[in-house]
Amino acid sequence: MFGVKSMQDLLGSEIVQRREEGCWVDAIEERFRQLAAGDSPDKLRQFEKLYSQLDRKKPRKSLAAKEPSDLEGIRALRPDGPRRIPLQMSDEELHDRILGAWLARAAGCLLGKPCEGWRREKIEAYLKLANAWPLDDYWPVAPNETAELRLPDPMKSTMTRGNVTFMSRDDDMDYTVLGLHILEKFGPNFTPQNVAETWLVTLPYQMTYTAERAAYRNFILEVWPDKSATWRNPYREWIGAQIRCDAFGYAAPGHLELAAEFAWRDASVSHVKNGIYGEMLFAAMIAAAFTTDNIRDVITLGLSEIPAKCRLALAAKDVLTWARKNATWESTHDLIMEKYGHYHWVHTINNAAIVLMALLHGNGDFEKTVSIAVMGGLDTDCNGATAGSVIGAMLGASKLPREKWTDPLQDTLECAVFGHDKSRFSELARRTAAVARKVRG
Repeated sequence: MFGVKSMQDLLGSEIVQRREEGCWVDAIEERFRQLAAGDSPDKLRQFEKLYSQLDRKKPRKSLAAKEPSDLEGIRALRPDGPRRIPLQMSDEELHDRILGAWLARAAGCLLGKPCEGWRREKIEAYLKLANAWPLDDYWPVAPNETAELRLPDPMKSTMTRGNVTFMSRDDDMDYTVLGLHILEKFGPNFTPQNVAETWLVTLPYQMTYTAERAAYRNFILEVWPDKSATWRNPYREWIGAQIRCDAFGYAAPGHLELAAEFAWRDASVSHVKNGIYGEMLFAAMIAAAFTTDNIRDVITLGLSEIPAKCRLALAAKDVLTWARKNATWESTHDLIMEKYGHYHWVHTINNAAIVLMALLHGNGDFEKTVSIAVMGGLDTDCNGATAGSVIGAMLGASKLPREKWTDPLQDTLECAVFGHDKSRFSELARRTAAVARKVRG
């Protein structure tokens, strides 16, 4: 099923993943390097043998005990929390908040698309070339681009300052639409199996990446949840689930525990441990953002739905401490990268830390929040989108800067989900609010 190159890529990533989970993999890694450098005629079989050895590795007990993947185990290790906060909000305000979350997510996502995967240093260099540092509007096109600092031409016509006329297709937005579709079709009792089957029917395989593509391949092979999250899926703690949280937070305003449970059901088809916690954390934070305008409270409430001593929670607590002590986001960012920069650029933990940094240093200001999230680098479209979603739910559409940020989107979303291309944000918000009212009862 796998070719030599694809198995080599999977195996290399799996070795890293196993080490991060607390497994001892040095001997396997050394053998992998020898095989990768050679030209053995049975290289594929040898790679598969090494992968089977990795599958038998057990993580360090002390770490594994802090990071379960089952919902019951997660709940047993979470801090005390309110679980549900009474929401006193008219239907009109609820709609405005949900519309704000959709629009702010889209604007933040679009802001980060041109520089996806760039480090902060490269982003700063390009923006200074364009005389646009610090960022305070959609991404500019520098008239004097260099070979090292250059945007792909297709981006320049639809995703840059002065050229935005709709929200360009992005998986961050596809999954928000897909989450809404799942809630509408199956209701609040949807299952991980419903999620898997919906992907197969509505989501093009070529529009999935990393953990989602591995899980999708597993569905096709009839490897279903929860095994779909782990079989030949070394990306299971990467950011993919975290970017799928939003519809579940929108649908459960004030109901942190339910938003996190929705997120768990979705995340568990493709992720484990911190990959799951990322989706649960931000779904709960979005649900909390409907109830308070205090960012620190929103983060603390979100953390009450994931294991208190998991790696993601510890990173979040670091960021809370650093942001309180540091006057600038750059100082906080330096500390994040010093401690968590070893993770892959699309891992959950380092990117979640950047989002939290942006929310804290943005201090309730939409433009500052999404700009900091993008200037921090790594998975910039994801981070801009997630930061935007939280602050958008807190502020509502009526308090977002329309002329610069939301009007250029022209209420239009380009989407890969079957039957949802050229969706209207206004209509998506109306449908989401209808689901939220049903969930509230």
